[in-house]
Parts: sequence; structure tokens; C-alpha cells
Amino acid sequence: MKLVFATLALACAASAVAAPHPFDAHDLVMMERVSDPQISPDGKRVLYQLRETDYAANKGVSGIWLLDLAAKNAQPVRLTDKAVNASSPRWSVDGKSAYYLAKGGDAMQLWQRGIADGSRPVQATRLALDVNNYRLSPDGKNVLLSIDIFVDCNDLACTKKRLDDTAANKASGTLYDKLFIRHWDTWADGRRSQLFIAAIGADGTIAAEPRLLTRGIDGDVPSKPFGGDDEYTFSPDGKTVYFDARIAGKTEPWSTNFDIYKVPSDGSATPRNFTAGNLAWDGFPLASADGKTLYYLAMKRPGFEADRFGIMALDLANGSTREIDPNWDRSAGSLQLSSNGKTLYTSTDDNGDHAVFAIDIASGKATRLNGPGQVEGFSVAGNDIVFAHSTLKSPADLFRMDATGGKAKQLTHLNAARLADAKMGDYEFYTFKGADDATVQGYVVKPVGYEKGKKYPVAFIVHGGPQGAMTNEFHYRWNPQTYAGQGFAVVTVNFHGSTGYGQAFTDSISGDWGGKPLVDLQKGWAAALEKFTFLDGGRACALGASYGGYMVYWIAGNWPQPWKCLVDHDGVFDNRMMGYSTEELWFDEWENKGTPWENPENYEKYNPVDYVKNWRDPMLVIHSARDYRIPIEQGIGAFTALQRRGIPSEFLTFPDENHWVLKPQNSVLWHDTVNAWLKKWTAQ
Repeated sequence: MKLVFATLALACAASAVAAPHPFDAHDLVMMERVSDPQISPDGKRVLYQLRETDYAANKGVSGIWLLDLAAKNAQPVRLTDKAVNASSPRWSVDGKSAYYLAKGGDAMQLWQRGIADGSRPVQATRLALDVNNYRLSPDGKNVLLSIDIFVDCNDLACTKKRLDDTAANKASGTLYDKLFIRHWDTWADGRRSQLFIAAIGADGTIAAEPRLLTRGIDGDVPSKPFGGDDEYTFSPDGKTVYFDARIAGKTEPWSTNFDIYKVPSDGSATPRNFTAGNLAWDGFPLASADGKTLYYLAMKRPGFEADRFGIMALDLANGSTREIDPNWDRSAGSLQLSSNGKTLYTSTDDNGDHAVFAIDIASGKATRLNGPGQVEGFSVAGNDIVFAHSTLKSPADLFRMDATGGKAKQLTHLNAARLADAKMGDYEFYTFKGADDATVQGYVVKPVGYEKGKKYPVAFIVHGGPQGAMTNEFHYRWNPQTYAGQGFAVVTVNFHGSTGYGQAFTDSISGDWGGKPLVDLQKGWAAALEKFTFLDGGRACALGASYGGYMVYWIAGNWPQPWKCLVDHDGVFDNRMMGYSTEELWFDEWENKGTPWENPENYEKYNPVDYVKNWRDPMLVIHSARDYRIPIEQGIGAFTALQRRGIPSEFLTFPDENHWVLKPQNSVLWHDTVNAWLKKWTAQ
């Protein structure tokens, strides 16, 4: 057994800006990460969240920052103490105060800080439980709070007492009578995220106990594990709250049936379902400025989480609905409304980018507003859009552009010093004819220090999802620059099933995991070798995670010829067992057109476990203990097969990580282990 540790020297190296050097994992984890930009109502300032890394403590710490857009040469100002982990900045209605979430006592609470007067932060809530997220009412007099409670409790104190009693109990067993016993990386304890409303006093604090609005909703508001405040909203007059929810019951693990509900904000009635007729996903409500229309996103196919989200308009007077953008072949993200009420703004994958689009409500015409790269959050006020934006060579910074599009102005240069000393590789997108003669896109990243005429070993990365894409983005888990910095060229292909190329292209992978995607990867590899002569096809390794990990296992048994080695992270090794052990059953049951007992042949059609007899390539397997999406036994099974067959192999596991590797020192160890494996097997 070989134990691997991140050393003190690595910690010291990561804690300061180094001399000029190729970009590496230490640079990656130390980058400042901007998110959640919020432009003020008058368009003159922007709040944002910034994550910094405390490498010694092995964690990220987020703070709230303010940038004055009106002042010349203004510098960002930190609004929260450096020791405070704060998130979710939002403006008060008058733009004079900032709200955010941070610890208050033992629980996450809502805080408020005056901006104009420079006052100190004030703790707005003093509740017994965590506030998950929140939304202010249009008049600023009330706030919606999402809080996890036991739904049979009448107040927050009841939930707190039950949690304390459970913690004090020496017996550790938990009895379940329905699925979703665990989700993503957390075991269920019976609580649900529910919406409460509370009045905000003149001093910006909340004195009275919040009032439950979602009583009787057996579901989470917002959804878990990643839902936010874009899943609920107020009407313009503040008298009605709209939210989306999936009713749990026994069917939650195999259902994508979210619906839109309305409830009076005074709690005088129980929630009413607006969209019961659609058994697919309805979500992300947004009221029009005049309160007559509710905009929301809707899918059409029940059980398919990667179906196209169309933008819907619901007439609140007569109940009629229409799709605003039926001719736009992209899947919309959450919505924001223009000041004149004529345009909706959204972001989505688009031909290798993730971009902001303006949707004309009357005609449904979609207009892309920004250039190449990845938009990682945006905010609209008046004629301005402020957005976070990254590329394959630059971590996200804040930019500002006119709401009609055009050239954007960069507002921050957050990692300028580190970027000046960390050298990166240039990149180029390319296209080729893939499966069924369809046009498929990929990109190549040159190694740092590239010299014309030389050949370089290759890291061939297969993306996950599978309904996702490797976009023009500065990624913090699969960043091509970490390989380019080690002297590798990088090749990746957005095969059939990828997003951003039309819904039919996305649909095409379902039921065909090992078919067209493999053909695309094979043809994309051949096209890259032909076009980019610096690629050394005889010294290449394939890597992937999640579906990409599945494909690495599939490649091992069905396309081993080009590879010197393989790296598999949290991949699906046995399709049939995956159908019984994963938590979100709707995914497997859609992709395989039924359950494992109804359609076992579909689970076996492209099952990597059936091709272990063909395995020959050295493989590094990585799988974490808190991954409940693809349980760790999948990785252990693959490693067992490798060892039993005598194939050179190693197994890296993290007991404290989920489907991703998030802790800074774990990320460095992950990259160091992967790079050492690549170098070992691609050495001359």
C-alpha cells in the first residue's frame, strides 16, 4: 500500500505568488473565484462574492465585495471581515444596503450592512436554524427565507430540539421507509427545505418568528442539492409568492415533475399548483413588471433531466400559456427581466461557449450578447449587464456591457499577479465529421513552452454529464491548463450528447452511451492528429470523470489501441448495478429506457463490466467515499478487475469528497497523482 501526502513544502509553495513557471495545480487552487455579481438598482455599483483559499486550513473562504462603477479607477472594497465566510449578496430595494448570508452564532443567518453610511454589519435574523437562501420583497418590507425543517413541526424550535435530541442519542441507527435515503453527498434525516416569510423592521432586522408559507408541500423549496433563490419569487405587489417544487412521496428518486405553485404572502391560503398538466419539469418563475404574466421554464418529456427548457408565459388572468421561444434550439437558464418589460435575459451553452442571450418576448427572437467564453453569472439593471466571465486561459473576472450587447469592459483583474507568473498554453477549436456524418466540435490546448516542430504527449479528456460540454471555460476540476503546464497537449471532443449544439444533438446519446459518442471520440482523435502535427499519437493517455469515467472503462475494453494509460475518476463500471445503487434514478431509467429488471438488455448493451477480458492498458482509478451519484463500489470493482488481471493499476480515494474533489489540498494531491501517472506511461 502506498500512502500519498501533500507536503508542507507544497503548502508553502501554494501560499505565495511564485517566480515565472508553467501553470500548475497549486496555481489553480489559489485563484480567487468571483461569482454572483449583483448590480445595484441605479446601475452605479456591483456587489459580488469572492472565494479565496486558506490553503493551510484546507478550505475556501468567501467574502462580499463592493465595486463602485461610477468612480474613476475605483478599487474593490471588502464588506465582510476576512475571517467571515459570507455568500449570496443582494441589494436592498433602495440600493442603500447590502444583504448577505454568514454565520451568526451556530447557524447561517441573514446580515445587513449600510453602504452609503459605511455602517457596521447588523445581524438581521437570530434563528435557531440555518438560512439556506433568501429573497427580498419588491417593497423591501419582507423577506422569504428557505430553512430546513421537519414538516410536522409547528415552529423552528421544534426542529432544533429534535436535532439536538438525535445528536444526544447514543443509538446511531436510522430507519427509512422510502428512497432518497441519501442524495449527492448527504444522508437524509427527514428535513425539507421550506419557505418562510418574515417582516423586516426599520432597522433592517427581523424581530418576529418567520411564518411558514409552504405548509403541505412534501418537497424541497428550493430543490436540493444545488437549488437557489431563482426557484421562488414575489409578485410585483408582494402579495403573492411563486415557487417550484417536486412533490416527494415515494416517487421522488425517479421523477422530474417539478411544478409552479402560488401562495398568498400573508399565509391566508395553502399553495396552489399552476402547472399540474405538465408532468415534466416546470421551474424558475419570474413575474412580469405589471404582475399580469408569469414567466417560467418548462421541459416537455417527463423523466428527462436534460430536456430542453423552453421559456413559457402564463397569463395569470385566464390561465393560458404560450412558449415564447419555440424556434430557439437552446435550453434556457434562469431568467431576468429588462426594465421596460419587453426582454428576458438568460444564459446557456452555445457552440463551445456559455453565453448571455436577450429574448424578445413578443417575437421570441434570441440574440447572443457576448463574445467567446464562459458567462458564470450575470445581473441586469437598466441598460447595463454585469457578468462574471472566464476563458480557457483566464479565470473569471467581472465585465460590464450594454444590455443590447457589444464590446464588454473589464471591471476587475482579480488574479493579475498570479497570472503574470503562471504560463499557459494557447488553444484552438476545431470541427470534424463525426458519427452519422454530423459536424462535431473539439479543441486542442498546446503545452506550455510549445516549440514548432516538436511533438508532445497528449492528455485526451472525455467530459462528463453526459449532457454537458467542455467549453471555453476556466474550470476548477478539469482544467486543461494543469496538463499543458506539465508539458502535455490536451485534446477534448464535444461528442454526441453534448450541450450547446441543439437539442437533437443532446438527445442522441440516450440509449447509445457506447455508440455514437465513441465514434465521435475516435474520429475526433484522428482529426486532431491530422490537423495538429505536434500531437504525439504514440504517447497519449485518456482521462474522464462521471460519464467520462464510464467512457474510459468502455474505451479500455473497446478502443485500447491508441493509449499508453487511462485515468478514471468516479466512473460507471457496471451499468446494471448503477441502476440499483445511484440516488437519482430518473437519470439511469431515462438513459436506459426503463428499469434494470424491465429492460436488462439496455443496461447490458454498453456495459463496461462485460469487456474486462479485453482490458490491457495501465489504469489509475479515483473514487471518493461520499460520492452517492456513482457509489464508490463502482471504482473498487474496476480496481479489483485490474488487479486480478495483473494490469498495472493504482487506486486513489478520498473519504471526505463527493462526486467532485473540492478541498484545496485534496485537489493538489489529485492533480499530482494524475500527472505522475501520465508521465510514467508516456515517458520516452
